[in-house]
Amino acid sequence: MKITILGCYAATPRTFTNPTSQVLELNNEYYLIDCGEATQVQLRKSKIKFSRINHVFISHLHGDHFYGLIGLVSTFMLLNRTNDLHIYGPKGIKEIILLQLKYSNSYTGYQLIFHELENTESEVILDNEKVTVTTIPLNHRVYTNGFLFTEKIKYRKLNLAALDEYNIEKCYFQKIKNGSDITLENGQLISNATLTFDPEPPQSYAFCSDTVYDEKIIEIIKNVDVLYHESTFLETEVALAEKTKHCTAQQAALIAQKAKVKNLLLGHFSTRYTNIELFKTEAETIFKNVHLANDGKVFEF
Repeated sequence: MKITILGCYAATPRTFTNPTSQVLELNNEYYLIDCGEATQVQLRKSKIKFSRINHVFISHLHGDHFYGLIGLVSTFMLLNRTNDLHIYGPKGIKEIILLQLKYSNSYTGYQLIFHELENTESEVILDNEKVTVTTIPLNHRVYTNGFLFTEKIKYRKLNLAALDEYNIEKCYFQKIKNGSDITLENGQLISNATLTFDPEPPQSYAFCSDTVYDEKIIEIIKNVDVLYHESTFLETEVALAEKTKHCTAQQAALIAQKAKVKNLLLGHFSTRYTNIELFKTEAETIFKNVHLANDGKVFEF
């Protein structure tokens, strides 16, 4: 699992920081999560191929989380994209994007497929052979979702030495990776456990965008490998966090602790703070495996 932070700061962009956007690479697929201003510039800086992005997830319709989307959609068009682009986001996102395309007389040569969300309960919004994506209902000033990405169980790993020992032909390899036993020409049954190793355990990633402290999400994100959780403020501004429906670093750490996640990744820092290391220090008083997002930073778990 690889997470590339394109932007992780709250509110307005600056010359040296960008609003929320990140790319999750899971099971060799790329998923763009939120799309603040300058996302496409940050994608280029991170050398991520635009063509690898076929799914975009927008948590909510505040500008610092989606104002970069129309630019990215337009650039895909200029690059002669042909792949379908799936966009998952709150109801209204389709109207917003299509209206901008209409009045700029810019229509894509590829298909835009919108999956508009309005359910206030957790639901599966993507389920294929590689991943399942489930919404995490969040409590913010507008309708907001986080997203839980759960990798599907991979194929079993071939034990090449055992395959060679029993002279098993390559045409059976995929069947073996799928978990089947093999019967040799002499009638001997070779168990799959002899011919393979267990696959790596599937990984999971929970992205929790803007929200107040809300323990309702704990059951959904329990035991995930990595939790990205907003931490707009430090505990000294907890009253402001409550007023604006955001979290402090300490509150994010408490969610991580109660959900028993393996790693906590903090982001969405208010630009009022000049030293984001303070967020890590505060969170570590409650939860130990804390990482700080920062623009351009790459995490591999």
